[in-house]
Amino acid sequence: MLQFQWTQDLQSKTYKDALAIRKEVFVGEQHVSEEIEIDELEGKTLHLVGYEGTLPVATARIFPMEKGKYKVQRVAIRKEARKKNYGKLLMEEVEKHVQLLNGHKLFLGAQNHALPFYEKLGFHVCSEEYEEAGILHHDMEKILR
Repeated sequence: MLQFQWTQDLQSKTYKDALAIRKEVFVGEQHVSEEIEIDELEGKTLHLVGYEGTLPVATARIFPMEKGKYKVQRVAIRKEARKKNYGKLLMEEVEKHVQLLNGHKLFLGAQNHALPFYEKLGFHVCSEEYEEAGILHHDMEKILR
């Protein structure tokens, strides 16, 4: 089971754990440039880390867009923690937190290989395919109840 921590403090251990996961997955595995992985939105987003005991294994961040719409970004699970249902648990925590913030819609840019995962969670594709950081994506959204 995962324990979740949220932060907006860029000096916190939670944020540093989120960055470590992102660097491992996006920079290390997917070869995304660190210069675009860490961006100008870091201080404007809420960062989430899922811990397996004391080990940080999953992360995401949310960015408030307009009137109850939140963009989910930087969703990543460490390789050794995959296939444990942690992605679903992480996204359920995101939904719950956004609803506590009176949010009603989630929006994200999904890498094409992750489309079936997000579709199972109730997201639907809302854009044409596009390339970002050398990886093909589609935008997706979900209305929260």
